[in-house]
Amino acid sequence: MSAAMDTESTYSGYSHYSGHSKKAHRQGRDRHKSPRSKDGSRSEKSVTIQTPPAEPLLGNDASRAEEGQDDNWGETTTAITGTSEHSISQEDIARISKDLEDSVGLDCKRYLGLTVAAVLGLLVFLTPIAFILLPQILWRDDLEPCGTVCEGLFISVAFKLLILLIGTWALFFRQPKADIPRVFVFRALLLVLIFLFVFSYWLFYGVRILDSKDTNYQGIVQYAVSLVDALLFIHYLAIVLLELRQLQPVFTVKVVRSTDGESRYYSLGHLSIQRAALVVLENYYKDFTVYNPALLTASKSRAAKHMAGLKVYNVDGPGNNASGQSRAMIAAAARRRDSSHNELYYEEADHERRVKKRRARLVVAVEEAFTHIKRLQAEEQQKAPGEMMDPREAAQAIFPSMARALQKYLRTTRQQQYHSMESILQHLSFCITNNMTPKAFLERYLNPGPTLQYDRDRWFSKQWTLVSEEAVTSGLQDGVVFVLKCLDFSLVVNVKKIPFIKLSEEFIDPKSHKFVLRLQSETSV
Repeated sequence: MSAAMDTESTYSGYSHYSGHSKKAHRQGRDRHKSPRSKDGSRSEKSVTIQTPPAEPLLGNDASRAEEGQDDNWGETTTAITGTSEHSISQEDIARISKDLEDSVGLDCKRYLGLTVAAVLGLLVFLTPIAFILLPQILWRDDLEPCGTVCEGLFISVAFKLLILLIGTWALFFRQPKADIPRVFVFRALLLVLIFLFVFSYWLFYGVRILDSKDTNYQGIVQYAVSLVDALLFIHYLAIVLLELRQLQPVFTVKVVRSTDGESRYYSLGHLSIQRAALVVLENYYKDFTVYNPALLTASKSRAAKHMAGLKVYNVDGPGNNASGQSRAMIAAAARRRDSSHNELYYEEADHERRVKKRRARLVVAVEEAFTHIKRLQAEEQQKAPGEMMDPREAAQAIFPSMARALQKYLRTTRQQQYHSMESILQHLSFCITNNMTPKAFLERYLNPGPTLQYDRDRWFSKQWTLVSEEAVTSGLQDGVVFVLKCLDFSLVVNVKKIPFIKLSEEFIDPKSHKFVLRLQSETSV
């Protein structure tokens, strides 16, 4: 408990101390300035940070103020105010109501499909049993005795129904992974086929057996067996259409994230556009690095600054002609924009230098922190029971020694919004429990991982929108382009067909591998 209190006090002390130091420095500086300069300095230096409920490790101002910070920014230039409030606009209310309506519609559609499939499945399994039991109930005295062959058919029907039940459960009754905008065509066709098939069997059974009260009970049982056999063949057809048909790669899709241009390639089989979109999203969460909008802030601000250029004023009035001066000013602005690549080069070089420096400090701090803990063996646990700690307590004990270095590194690399203090402590205790090295602990923070690695609430998009010029139920074709949109970015998917490869064969006789040594006077051989 004391370790946890030390951790929280150490962690929150950075901002508290820096805020007081900045306030005292500002008051001393403002005593010697006029009221106008005092107000101007306050308007330029004040920073408001809106902290989310999960209390991330770092403030949200890092993406705005990081470029102008030196290595000692923690002691001099941090200001935190408690003015964050949650607000909602009329557009947000309309969007929330629309999302609720869409979710209600999707739930109704999902449950309607499940209800229809469950009712049809129950009808399929009860039909063979009803074919066998109805003659026994309605005209049992008129039936011919069931011999050995007829009784053996009972066992056949029972085992075939059991196999069909297990196969249907494995193929159809699975937890849905997503809600698609349109029905799955092949699954709908299979349901229609099964309904027509069972309906035709019932029609034939009612006309030829129920109306005439057929006394050949063995033939009736054989008729039920034929129904079960046909249902098994339909189940095999469902496996081919739903599972095996899409396994062979036919298309290659390129997925590009619209904001930063990160791309991946995947191979797909014969799928519809909506099912291909599901495959793309499943692979996106495990293959693409997490989307970090803070990395785009610096480039956008730099582009806006250079697009502003120089302003041109007509100082001689609207009636005078100052075209020569205007052309000179425009040329100067063009030269300034042409030199922007130098500024970009030095900015990136300075950022890389700062990242490397803080990364080295973080690695050293973590390695030193891990040297203070030791796993006790079974015989050592009996000697000093009062000094033992569980992994959570050990993590809270060593975390303050590395917290500041980790804080600075995450701010420099703009990852602070994805790592809260609680998530770091959980990861640290996990590494201690599994006897992992400092390098294994730092892997999550030094290298941006896939999207699934981070907290679900920070990246998960509840709804994606599929935009396509073609019908989403149509199959993939060469040149098809569709877009998957979420709130912050979109995924552009371009489909290309794998080309036909013509492979020829050429035979080489092993006896033809003969060589002659060619000697020259200049060689050393």
